[in-house]
Amino acid sequence: MEHRLLGTDLQVSAIGLGCMGMSHGYGDPKDKKEMTALIRKAHDMGVDFFDTAECYGPYINEELVGEALEPIRSEVKIATKFGIVLNDFKQMLDSSPETIRKSVEGSLRRLRTDHIDLYYQHRVDQNTPIEVVAETVGELIKEGKVLHWGMSEAGVKNIRRAHAVQPLTAIQSEYSMFWREPEEELLPTLEEMGIGLVPFSPLGKGFLTGAITKEIKFANNDFRSKVPRFTEENIEKNMVIVDLVRSIAERKHITPAQVALSWLMAQKPFIVSIPGSRSLNHLSDNIGAATVSYIEEEMRDINQALDKIHLQGNRYSPENQKNIDR
Repeated sequence: MEHRLLGTDLQVSAIGLGCMGMSHGYGDPKDKKEMTALIRKAHDMGVDFFDTAECYGPYINEELVGEALEPIRSEVKIATKFGIVLNDFKQMLDSSPETIRKSVEGSLRRLRTDHIDLYYQHRVDQNTPIEVVAETVGELIKEGKVLHWGMSEAGVKNIRRAHAVQPLTAIQSEYSMFWREPEEELLPTLEEMGIGLVPFSPLGKGFLTGAITKEIKFANNDFRSKVPRFTEENIEKNMVIVDLVRSIAERKHITPAQVALSWLMAQKPFIVSIPGSRSLNHLSDNIGAATVSYIEEEMRDINQALDKIHLQGNRYSPENQKNIDR
């Protein structure tokens, strides 16, 4: 598979693997042995960039990724995250130096490794100055426990402040044909500063594949059950973008998932998406997007069509929206 550069020196496969959904967020966890085999199959197919976080589960997703990748640790890059902790079974933001140091030791143990390739602040903690966070991670980099660092769902002001203290390698943000807000400020800022972008939910949480219709009933432990964009009314209104993706897929003789992922790759050379997969069919489908290309005229027509679509519903519930740094 093609490789891409995040920041100044982190080379990773052009498409990574988001592992969260294997054990968190999309209903009941999948069988651990089955997911271990899937992660290793992804590596066999060219993926060398795997994403997790300590709060996924919590903890069990890092354990899964660590066990799966231990035999091939020298051949892969692992990204994980700190800054969301459990307090009385409720998620809280905490990026204090003490918590970061406690978190990194736990992640290293669960991931069965002596270093983390890319360590993200999961959410900006308004109670800890970002300069303090950057200094703390800088110390971990000097100690060799972390090789590169990044931020997730961070606004451009805090990105600039953090980068001035300890250069950032990548920013993780939702970005897809289903959510294009990063094009306004984030993408130009990252391009200017030489920082990579790692889009999560590149398939619009499954919507862009066409697999979600207004008849769907999400389980209570599927986070989409609380996302405004996935109400029955908004699903029906937003099907216009599914129709567009399907028409592109038919013209190019590829799948809707491959349209969504290859579209992202075509936007900037420093973009590496991390679609999640829980089946070999979906994994193979996603990886196939790495071979899809567009001529300039095709991409112009697609983006003009997207510009005419106005999607309905927020991407987060009010409770989760308050933790987004903008």
